[in-house]
Amino acid sequence: MTVNLRSFRKKVLVYKKSMRSFLTRLENNPPKTINKIVDHADKEVWKEIDCLSCGNCCKKMTPTFTPKDIKRIAAHLEMTPNAFKEKWLVFEKKDADWQNKKQPCQFINPVNNKCSIYAVRPADCSGFPHLTKKRKVTDYLHVHKQNIEYCPATFKWVEKMQEMAKHGFTIDKHPQ
Repeated sequence: MTVNLRSFRKKVLVYKKSMRSFLTRLENNPPKTINKIVDHADKEVWKEIDCLSCGNCCKKMTPTFTPKDIKRIAAHLEMTPNAFKEKWLVFEKKDADWQNKKQPCQFINPVNNKCSIYAVRPADCSGFPHLTKKRKVTDYLHVHKQNIEYCPATFKWVEKMQEMAKHGFTIDKHPQ
């Protein structure tokens, strides 16, 4: 489904605080079935969200570039890692991370939201929005508190979990 960013921004203004509170409650008191809940909400979200119709993450956020990312992307662009960093990145001392110098990302096509380095994009991009992770879900909920205001998929994911919470975190089994 196509994402309407104007409508999304309005919803964020209304629901951001309650969603962050909900995620804090999940962090502090996770239900025993949290992994099933998260996985179920994740599957439902992707039936409704088309990232290419949005691209808000690439327009409003910056990934962190690991040394492996820098080396891989620089080679793809036929540059040295130092030349790549000098041209495109800035070192953020506060977080000790390499990040884009500007937003939107220099690699996003503003017409179709496609990434010109998709095959070699940073690991941070390939995993975004990190709805399901291999590590413990509760260790990553703080990231979702930030992402709900940038990512419609994260917003929808939290929305779906809030709806499940209203029903005691039961997961309805509907035939596909």
